[in-house]
Formats: sequence, C-alpha cells, structure tokens
Amino acid sequence: MSSLPGEVYLIGCAALPASMGQPSAATMGGKGWNLLRMAAMSLPVPPAFVLGTYFCTDPMARQRAVDPTLWSAALHALESATGLALGDTRRPLLVSVRSGAPVSMPGMMETILNVGLCETTLGGFLRQTGNPRMVWDAYRRLVAIYGEVVAGIPAHLFEDAMTDLVGARDEHDLDFAELRDISHRFLDLYSNAAGREFPQDPSRQLAGAIEAVFSSWQSPKAREYRGLNRISDAIGTAVTVQRMVFGNGGGQSGAGVGFTRDPATGAPALWVDFLFNAQGEDVVSGRRNAHGSEELAEVLPSVWQALVTSAHQLEHTLQDMQDFEFTVQDGTLFMLQTRAGKRTPQAAARIALDLLDQGMISADVAFERTAGLNRESLARSRVVASDGVALVPLARAATACSGVATGEIALDEARSLARHTAGATVVLVRRDAETSDIAALESATGLLTQHGARTSHAAVVARQLGKVCLVGCAELQIDDSARTIKIGETVLREGDLLTLDGNGGVVYAGSIHTEIEYPVELLTRLESLRERCRAEKRQSHETVMSHAPVLNVDPMPAPGAIANAPPNVTPAVPRDAPELTASAARGPLTGMVRRVRSNAGAGQ
Repeated sequence: MSSLPGEVYLIGCAALPASMGQPSAATMGGKGWNLLRMAAMSLPVPPAFVLGTYFCTDPMARQRAVDPTLWSAALHALESATGLALGDTRRPLLVSVRSGAPVSMPGMMETILNVGLCETTLGGFLRQTGNPRMVWDAYRRLVAIYGEVVAGIPAHLFEDAMTDLVGARDEHDLDFAELRDISHRFLDLYSNAAGREFPQDPSRQLAGAIEAVFSSWQSPKAREYRGLNRISDAIGTAVTVQRMVFGNGGGQSGAGVGFTRDPATGAPALWVDFLFNAQGEDVVSGRRNAHGSEELAEVLPSVWQALVTSAHQLEHTLQDMQDFEFTVQDGTLFMLQTRAGKRTPQAAARIALDLLDQGMISADVAFERTAGLNRESLARSRVVASDGVALVPLARAATACSGVATGEIALDEARSLARHTAGATVVLVRRDAETSDIAALESATGLLTQHGARTSHAAVVARQLGKVCLVGCAELQIDDSARTIKIGETVLREGDLLTLDGNGGVVYAGSIHTEIEYPVELLTRLESLRERCRAEKRQSHETVMSHAPVLNVDPMPAPGAIANAPPNVTPAVPRDAPELTASAARGPLTGMVRRVRSNAGAGQ
C-alpha cells in the first residue's frame, strides 16, 4: 500500500503503514479536526480524508493537491473503509468536498456534494439505493453546483432552466422522471455555458472540486469576512473529502443544523432546524425554510434521542456551546460537523455562567469568556406601545437574532452601502439569506428574508455581527423592478422605514418606540464571578508574598562595605504574579435602568 503524505489525514479509516502528519485545527482545519475528535468520541461520523491547510498556503503545494497521485493512498483507505470505490459501476463511492479553515468562517467558502456521480455510476447508485428519485435529485444537484463553483456558470441559469421546466412547483413535489429531465437540461446548459461537457470521469470531478474549494479561500465574500474579523490570509483552508450520506432519500431521511443551547439567549435547550427529504445545503444555504425540532422528534423519536445524546456528549467533551450539522439517512443519524457556536453577548454571558455552575468550565475560563461584556453590551431593546395604542404587526417570521432594529428598506448591497455611507440606518430585505450579502449586512442594522432557516450560514453571520435577523417571512414579496416590497396587503417602497422585532419575531411598518432593558440577574451573576476571580487573585498574591524570602539589609553600611556588596537583589515578587485585568478591575455591574426612546435608526 502506498504511504500517506504527512499533510494528508484520515478520519475513520484503517491506519496506513506511514504515520500521518500532526493533526490539529491549524494543520487540518477546524472542520477536519473536529470530525477527528467526534470520531474519537465514537459518534457516528462518515469516514473521510483531509488535505491540510499547507496545500492552500503554499502555491506549489496547491498544484500538487489536484493531482490524484497525492491523495490516491487516502482515497484507497476511504474505499476500503466503506466497501465502495470511486467510479465503480456496481458500488460507486460518492463523496462531499468541503472547506474548513482553522477558524470558523460559516458559509464563506464552497462545498460540493455528490461527487462521483456520472452516467456510468448512475445505474450502480440506483441498485444500491433502489430510489430513482434520490438518484436523479442527487445528479441534478451535482451538475448545478459543479457548474457554479468549478466552471463558473451563474447559478441563476440553472434556476431559470428549472423554472422553465416545472414552474414554481416545490422541488419536493417533483417525481423521478421530472428530476431526470431537469438533469438532462442541466447537462446541456453546462455544455453550452462552459464550452465543454460535464466531466464524466469521477476522478476528474474530484480533482476539479478540490481545486475549486481551495480557490474559494480567495473568494470576495471570504476575503470580506476575514477583513471584518481580522483573520489572517496566511492560515488557509483545508479540504475534507468525506463519504456521502443522503438526507434526500424520503420521509425517513433529512438534514439539519443545531446548537446545543439557544445562541440568541443562551437558554439550555437544543435549538435545531431540520428539513425532511433534503441535503445539508438546503438548510444552510438560506434558500429554504426549515422546521424546528418538534417534527423530527415526533416522526423519528429514536433519531431525536440519539441527537440529544450526541449533542450532550459534544458539549461536555468540548466544554462549550456547539453548532453542529447532521444528516439522517433512512432513520440513521450521522454527525457531519461541530464547532463552537456564534452567539450574542447575552448568550455568551449566560452560557459561560451556566457552564461554570454545571462544573464544566473553571471560573478562570468563564471570566475569560465574559471579559469584554459589560452593562451596555448586555442591554436589550424591546418594543413598547406608544400612548396606549396597540401595535399592529405586518407579519411574523423566525427569529435568528434578537433585538429591535429600525431603518430604511434597502433591497441590495449597492443601496445598503450607499445609504449607510450617507449616514442612514438600513434594514436589508432579501429573498434569501445568503452569505454573499456580507458587505451589505455589515452596513445594515437588520436583515429580513423571505426564505431561509434560523441556522443558515447568513443568519449565523448576522448573529455574530450583532444584527437583528428575521428569516422565512412567508408574507413577504419583493418586486425588484418596482423597488418595492409587499407584506400582506401593505406595499412599502425602498427607503421607507421598517422595524424588525427580533424578540417576538414580528415586522412593523415605520418606526416603533422601544424600551431599553438591562438584565439584572445576569449582571448580578457576572459581577459575582468577577468578584470571585478578584478574591482568588488576591489570595494567590498573598500566598506568594507569604512564602517570599525576607532580605535583612543593614540600613547604615559600614565604610567600604559598598565595594564588597553582593549583586543587587530584586523585589521578592515573581514575574508571573497574577495581576488584575482591566475587565477584572471594572466597577460593579449593578442596577437596572429603563428609558423609552424613539427607535428610528436604532439596532440592538
């Protein structure tokens, strides 16, 4: 068997004669590293191999990464672990190709699913699954995403072609014959737009997908995100090649994203979005509305219980709130990703304090995680009626990030940036919650979308940026040509004021009065933590001082003694003696103030 290069890593595969490189988040990316950790916890993780960040950061190495000889040994190990083979006509191996930087960059780079499916493997995949609808659904998805990410074909061309064939019907209602027709239309579209045929060699597909995912490190949205979050370009991304599991196989299958605690409030309960008969990109892309956990728990109770157990194990082992992705295939749970979840300041404080109370982290860790939080950063706006007049909401939507935001309606990035530059506050209104809107989102105070899930990548980014975010507003309609939106029977023009109440999941026309609240109980707990840490530091300092040697010095040395004196003795306080940080030295966080103000142009 060929040896494994030091920059290539295996997950859930038999060991090769040559040892792997040193696995870490820095070398194999956060996604691959956490997959390896989940596999070590015996969680249900599909086997995979990872091409390390080295291949992204070194230009010469990047050229090697697309050469199948580099990863042939890893691919063989993956095939041995699954009993399948890439390109095999009877038992084809299909894989996903995903990015994964050392730090979390949700949705900023590319993912390609179903790689390995082609004209010669369709029959074998059909025999494996017995599900023609799933086979053709997977194929049309591959051709479209490969065309967009690898060949650079605009995504709207595939969307328009699908609309031409089936109109506005939901893709879940399409049968296998219609999906087959769509696949053939997509293949023709690919050929015409790219000037070459869709690659029918699975090895070529995989090489092209690997190259495209590495290249997505330098995509405009990835660069914008790194700039906003001060992430170095030099760390690069890894690429994970993993056996596919299929959530689009019917009523016992699906895909979901969850948080081990509420990322908006920190409440200790699973926060899950799930779609039956779907693949993972349907949930995180921001183009589909998802359901909460209730339907999953009702239809597949054993899967739900397995998910609860897995989430509990993740949080206890990794000692922080986790954001995880999963797929259910024919009633079996598979865990595909975990990472420390993005959260609001209020959630950050509560989660750290709750984990401390549960004995999962130390006081020092809780102190560190809450060091930048204060009374003002934990304040929250809430909508109040003015002069006793009842508020009339336009619509309701799912809350992805709480707070209240009021601003001018902007329908695209150019408008959002222009009005922000002019000093106006803006609410971005979009059909889908997409990460390509990151520049517009940074300039806006809130985001409202017609489609999308609370756990979509764009919603996660909005939460991280502290933007009020409502998704999946079914009543919302957008007319780009007229530059208007319609919510129910109300028509609003671009530039009109709109208020998003992320606390209640409600949309209002115009500006609404708000009340600022300070969370007294949370602030009291936070001050208690800081006083405890100050006391422990004082005690530690006193202990050090009590054990310090005492130097007896004659205050009046005899004549000539200076010349014979020993070297100077430094004060008896060690260099590593603890000092109070600025946050530890802050005054007490007590009291609560409320004030009512007009919320025009405000966001929290």
